Amino acid sequence: MIKPHFFAAALAALCLSPAAALATDLALTADLGTTGLGLHVSTPLRQNLNARVGFNYLNYSYNGSTSDLSYDFKLKLNTFDALLDYFPGDSDFRLTGGLVYNNNKIDAIGKPTATGTYTINGTTYSAASAGQLDGKIDFRKVAPYLGIGWGNPVRKDTGWGFSADAGILFQGTPGSSLTNSGCTATPALCSQLATDVDAENIKLHDKVNDLKLYPVLRIGASYRF
Repeated sequence: MIKPHFFAAALAALCLSPAAALATDLALTADLGTTGLGLHVSTPLRQNLNARVGFNYLNYSYNGSTSDLSYDFKLKLNTFDALLDYFPGDSDFRLTGGLVYNNNKIDAIGKPTATGTYTINGTTYSAASAGQLDGKIDFRKVAPYLGIGWGNPVRKDTGWGFSADAGILFQGTPGSSLTNSGCTATPALCSQLATDVDAENIKLHDKVNDLKLYPVLRIGASYRF
């Protein structure tokens, strides 16, 4: 869930700005993209400068594998944006920067083969006696964002409008953990399994390491009130 104090701080910064206090224009944007389904509110702070706050959310399941093991992955997108949009000219092109409260995470469940086995760190185990393999991947909680975009939803001559964003969320190096539960094999074999699971966790970490720079691509429709 989004941290309430982060949400409150972003809104306070927006509302306490002298220019924002004089502004009467607000625009609401609904968008869709690699951050999930989103809803953002924009307001002008100064000429050519807008503040934008909002949230994004989506769960997405997919399959993947390391060199040894296959997984069912569940990507849980959950972020809150506090952004500034700068318009360098008299067009709708914008430069965007800001901070994101980043609650993105990935759950991973190890999948046995069709014959009911796991191969972990080169050792084959019966899934029936090895139990379940559960992994969790998470990221830096407060992440910088830089990007470009198109669309100024609070322009005086707009009602309905179109917007787009392209940028990078700097999530940092992910943390990963892989655990085993329900091993019913001999104590020696369960101990060996624990060692191999630790080795597999390194491979799982390498699998998701590219996500430390998360691409943001969004399109949306906006309306100025």
